Amino acid sequence: MSGRWTSPGTFFSDAAFDFETRETLGRVANGAGDVGLVFATLDQITDGDAQSWFDAWTATAATLAARGDDAVKRGQPETASWAMLTAASYYAKALAMVDGLADQSALLPTFREQQRCWEAVIDASQGRFVRVPVPYQGTTLPGYLLRPDDSGAARPTFVMTNGSDGSLPGLMGEGAVEALNRGWNAFVYDGPGQQSMLFERTVPFRYDWEAVLTPVIDALVSRSDVDAARLTGYGVSQGGYWITRAIAFEHRLVAAVADPGAVDVSTGWTANLPPALHALLQSGQKDAFNAAMTSAHPDPATARNLAFRSRPYGGMTDPFDLFTEVEKYQVRDVAGQITTPLLICDPADEQFFPGQPQQLYDLLPGEKKIIEFTRAQGANFHCQPIGRQLTHTQMFDWLADHLPA
Repeated sequence: MSGRWTSPGTFFSDAAFDFETRETLGRVANGAGDVGLVFATLDQITDGDAQSWFDAWTATAATLAARGDDAVKRGQPETASWAMLTAASYYAKALAMVDGLADQSALLPTFREQQRCWEAVIDASQGRFVRVPVPYQGTTLPGYLLRPDDSGAARPTFVMTNGSDGSLPGLMGEGAVEALNRGWNAFVYDGPGQQSMLFERTVPFRYDWEAVLTPVIDALVSRSDVDAARLTGYGVSQGGYWITRAIAFEHRLVAAVADPGAVDVSTGWTANLPPALHALLQSGQKDAFNAAMTSAHPDPATARNLAFRSRPYGGMTDPFDLFTEVEKYQVRDVAGQITTPLLICDPADEQFFPGQPQQLYDLLPGEKKIIEFTRAQGANFHCQPIGRQLTHTQMFDWLADHLPA
């Protein structure tokens, strides 16, 4: 049995199902759900069947949401908070496979129920968690300042940037709870192309995340409950790219963490292109590239997945324009400008940015540290899904060392 539980395919042969399961189990340690709830839900899922995945997680989430609603009526904020956070997390987990559904119309109503549960967590916090909209280009980004109490004391603040499809409730298990436990604030938000900004407002990603992080920090430093001299940053999954890009221009964070280190997002898009097709893209032969992509005739599931993955990049239907846009998401050109101390997470069996944590480390000119996470620690795979407490203790100890006295 040795090594089996930390090897690919332990829970499901489908790689996405297997990873998402690990991620859900890892978040139990930070208050989202129970191990038994996870396994009971997994019992209802057929390996590789996206509809069964979606149905199972939404059913569990709905039961928890009903319990949370009842706790609110009974004046039981602690129970309401746990139930609603778990429900929101499980609705988000259901949406992880929505691109595999033949009918994707369930996305928006499911997301809205996820968001309702998340807002209920804020309301059940008894004043500890507050909504902080971030002014951004004539509108606002939804932001939430999570505080360990409602005293209003100025505290170190952990600014969290999500990944490409991560949820706000998911960030609780990726460092926010640990920040609160240490007496820090945590700030979470949806940026362009992320969840509410995409689903509700159709605002796409942008590669120049400094245009996002700077307004976030502007909103925080004006608050009396945020210590402007003790701001730290964090980017998880594709957020590892965004935080790295942003700190090349925004210098008010005393230290930051890239989990994992990411140099070039486009490699995940181009890795499976045949060499000849990749050469057409690199040489700018748009018509030939598009003709080759069109003649490939992908199966319906692959076509749905590509359409879903292109949506945050503006929903481009022209393949050449889409791949060219994604190629902007790299930090080789700006890494030399980074002066903020950066901690880089480097997990074994990294699926999406293999080798890139070390590449990023080598590019950085200033203070830096890289931490390897291993299968022997149970902390392998992208973002160490079942090694989160090991991750949190190391990264918060390192960040704390960089706070001014």
